Amino acid sequence: MRTIWHCHIAVSLDGLIAKPDGSVDWLAAYPAEDFGIDTFPASVDTIPMGRATCEAVHRLGDWPCAGKPTVVAPSRTSPAPPDGVEARSGELGAIVAEPERRRPEQVRIGGGGQIVRGMLALGRLDVPEMALIPVVLGDGIRLFPAGTPETTLRLVRCEAEPRSALHLVCERAA
Repeated sequence: MRTIWHCHIAVSLDGLIAKPDGSVDWLAAYPAEDFGIDTFPASVDTIPMGRATCEAVHRLGDWPCAGKPTVVAPSRTSPAPPDGVEARSGELGAIVAEPERRRPEQVRIGGGGQIVRGMLALGRLDVPEMALIPVVLGDGIRLFPAGTPETTLRLVRCEAEPRSALHLVCERAA
């Protein structure tokens, strides 16, 4: 079976995933259970993520991915990661190749924008799933930063969640 590389992330109407300081407090008013972000970690085998995303998730409290092999690809020196999280340095391709050798069925790309861009460039983003939140942040961290390769996707599902968001699921077009 082929590994599926899946990113499930919340994004503002203006394409941002966090405020300039990396905070995601703007998401507090939008129930994660409406679009499955709260249960998504249970469906994956391995989680690569960026340093800033790891730090932001850790600040929220209990580590939501406990028991899941998680690899943080730091862009610079960072504080010690939570228990069960491995910090790895080097080229992104080499970092994500190791979990792939274990033949996981589904890998969750944990974000942020630099990891998403890198995974697209490596051809390892099969399913981008987004909760499009009806808020404009104006400034912050982009989901698809400058340098993200052009990628054609196919819309698989689009559902309006009346209390919170537009839930979009795409696949890499063949």
